[in-house]
Amino acid sequence: CYGSGPDAPGRRRMRLRRLLLRYFSPGIILEYVEDGESKTKPIDLLDLRPDTDVTALVEEIQKREPLITASCMEHVIHLVRRLQQKLEEKENHKFSLFKMLRTHILPLTNVAFNKSGSRFITGSYDRTCKLWDTASGGELRTLGGHKNVVYAIAFNNPYGDKIATGSFDKTCKLWSTETGKCYHTFRGHSAEIVCLSFNLQSTLVATGSIDATAKLWDIEKGEEVATLRGHSAEIIALSFNTVGDKIITGSFDQTVVVWDVGTGRLLHTLTGHREEISSAQFNWDCSLIVTGSVDKTCMLWNAVTGTHLATLTGHRDEILDVCFDYTGQRVATASADGSARVYNAETKECIAKLEGHEGEISKVCFHPKGNLILTASFDKTARLWDAATGQCLRILEGHTEEIFSCAFNYRGDTIITGGKDNSCCIW
Repeated sequence: CYGSGPDAPGRRRMRLRRLLLRYFSPGIILEYVEDGESKTKPIDLLDLRPDTDVTALVEEIQKREPLITASCMEHVIHLVRRLQQKLEEKENHKFSLFKMLRTHILPLTNVAFNKSGSRFITGSYDRTCKLWDTASGGELRTLGGHKNVVYAIAFNNPYGDKIATGSFDKTCKLWSTETGKCYHTFRGHSAEIVCLSFNLQSTLVATGSIDATAKLWDIEKGEEVATLRGHSAEIIALSFNTVGDKIITGSFDQTVVVWDVGTGRLLHTLTGHREEISSAQFNWDCSLIVTGSVDKTCMLWNAVTGTHLATLTGHRDEILDVCFDYTGQRVATASADGSARVYNAETKECIAKLEGHEGEISKVCFHPKGNLILTASFDKTARLWDAATGQCLRILEGHTEEIFSCAFNYRGDTIITGGKDNSCCIW
């Protein structure tokens, strides 16, 4: 499959190597060679539905994508139909407790899956991060070396071969998933690191600190790339967009800042919240930003221009967490008032109220397919909800103290929860 024709003057030679499926968010990844260099290009299919005319959709894609030629058409149609079938699959929502792991000698701070869900990590006040096998519940290794609380943790998904740990000792460490070797210790912050994130390309890790700065670090070289200065108080949330050219930071100074990753330049300051920011995130196609605040509101912003689009209200207490579904069409909020809400990102209307927890909700996340919502609460339970109706489908009971972290794996058939009781549960 040649996208630009053979070596025409002034034209680049592109050869499609293979097509990969991405179930969540729905799309196809084109793996190709251009002038001898291997590259990838995603084609997002966020609007794909069970009743979509696949042949007509692929014909439209072919018109604007030179890599997809006539010889590829049947294969692309076959792949998109597989994505369509995945959307139609009925889910078995009968999550039950598989294992409770007494993971650390002190309370957990966070839990996170690798992309496949085959492994997960736990951070703790005991100054370590531990790597676990999901299927067996067995401990694979302990990542030790920090001199204070390991507060922020992450895999470099989708690859999953590296782990980053951010600590109250002011450093971030980069580890090998396979060997447990510490590749780099990133030093430069003057106060505790409380949030971190890899870019999707796995070339950078970003750290946010109580010192009011964020830093970008080169994973291969182990060097600082940029220091993002512009906030006047602690940075407690940060997130790359999927393209990797922008990052947002949320602060106790009541603002969220959009930064250019390549230059470290401040692009926009999102001003409007009246109290501290608690959470901030891009949607999948990088067009929107959602922010949650202690001021009881959630706000939507145009990610390109920094323009305020809407204020989503209704909660009676602080909003502690916000997230988009995989299409970026819905927003979920978690509040200290014990409820979660779902809003339509386009109409800005509240479409579901998730009520039933008896304590504040610290974490909310969508199932990869978007049909379920998972919440973690200080009432010692996690709950599964129908995202369309707000009906509680299952209460996950087993923790003896408050739960403050939870996550679905990529397939959506396994859940992990982390609690103050020093334990992690696999469901």
